Amino acid sequence: MTNWLLRTFIRNSEDLEDSKVRAAVGQLAGIVGILCNILLFSGKLAVGLFTGSVSITADAMNNLSDATSSVVTMLGFRLAERPADEDHPFGHARYEYLSGLAVSALILIIGVELGKSSLDKILHPASVDFGWVTAAVLMGSILVKLWMSLFNSALGKKIHSATLAATAADSRNDVITTSAVLVAALVEYFTKLRVDGYMGLAVCLFILYSGVGLAKETISPLLGEGTDPELREKLVDYIRDNPKVLGFHDLMVHDYGPGQRFASIHVEMDCREDPMECHELIDDMERECLKSHGVHLVIHYDPVVTDDPELDRMHIRVEQILHTLDLRLGVHDFRMVPGKEHTNLIFDIVLPTELRGQEEKIRCRLEEELNENSPVRYYPVITFDQSSFN
Repeated sequence: MTNWLLRTFIRNSEDLEDSKVRAAVGQLAGIVGILCNILLFSGKLAVGLFTGSVSITADAMNNLSDATSSVVTMLGFRLAERPADEDHPFGHARYEYLSGLAVSALILIIGVELGKSSLDKILHPASVDFGWVTAAVLMGSILVKLWMSLFNSALGKKIHSATLAATAADSRNDVITTSAVLVAALVEYFTKLRVDGYMGLAVCLFILYSGVGLAKETISPLLGEGTDPELREKLVDYIRDNPKVLGFHDLMVHDYGPGQRFASIHVEMDCREDPMECHELIDDMERECLKSHGVHLVIHYDPVVTDDPELDRMHIRVEQILHTLDLRLGVHDFRMVPGKEHTNLIFDIVLPTELRGQEEKIRCRLEEELNENSPVRYYPVITFDQSSFN
């Protein structure tokens, strides 16, 4: 069904890397969400009002909020498609994240209102009329929401959209919520226990929990979360596969929304290579990363010495000392500057997050070990890098 909808309503649906196709997929998801949720809202509201069930009415209002959320999601994809301008040179793709944040706010508001209604039903209980029509509406809702969860999940994976993934999770939560409402109606029907208000309150709490979780997921990329591991792996695999690349470090990716990612990386090459050829190769690599992965990559060229035995010996010695402290400590950009009285060893150390604050201890340990029984005085000149970028 998902593939059929894509082929039917979206031109060039197989080219999901294209920003216009991606926006069209998001808008299709929004339209389907609006239609399905309005249908479910109408059916549940009619049943809830007819039977006097606050939990069913609460579930109907949840579907109405989902329909509103679909409108916001669709609007977010449309605004995210706007090209860069003078005021926003990195584009408008973060509108997709903002739409997800707006959706979470709507969910939280609806959750609070439903909580008030449920508490009122607990304090002033009333009987609920239940029939097989009610059961049929709720069962139909469960099946529709289950399909919507699978539909949005599939689209979210195709275009790597956190917003659609969150929408899929919300639909999955609705399956659980509506199932709970159906159980409440059946319990009241067969046992005469007044559990409708309590189940409505449970539904409310679940909605609030989902809203908070969705808010966290959408705020995280706006704050500047770490690089997507899959994207990071693609970039470093491409860089690593080039035969002239001896090493790389300091990969930083800045996310301005889907399709608007900017990155920088340091690439090490033999200093004996022709710099003009290296420059041309770097240009080609930057263009390929934009074409294949949609990332605007800037590569910094680091020439390294590969034919100095003494430099290699000291490089290995430094790494050995560091590994006695922690095997995760790594070294790059290693240089050696000899002088009359001492020799400077200049390099960067990749520092795991757990070892922050121990920089001076590491530097002192290195200097002590390097100069023990050594005829030459060594001064380590260290720059500590975050492990998340290396």
